[in-house]
Amino acid sequence: MVSYELILSSAVLIVILLTGSLNFTTIIESQQAIWFIVPLLPVFIFYFISILAETSRTPFDLQEAESELVAGFFTEHSSIIFVFFFLNILKNP
Repeated sequence: MVSYELILSSAVLIVILLTGSLNFTTIIESQQAIWFIVPLLPVFIFYFISILAETSRTPFDLQEAESELVAGFFTEHSSIIFVFFFLNILKNP
């Protein structure tokens, strides 16, 4: 999944563009007047959601639960028995 990584990197880039530096000390010193979380609250919410997606927490853990949701190749081939069953019933009423 690339979608959450784009949001994560763009949130970091916004903070870098606001400070004009990649130095952590400069970023911290530029927040003396007001923390960046106050004006950038929506960006922080997106950042937090993308962090949850990166760690595969509860709403984003589908790659682990995918085998529980779908039985792989049985999904396509298991219904053929029901198709023959219903065709047989429709053919002989």
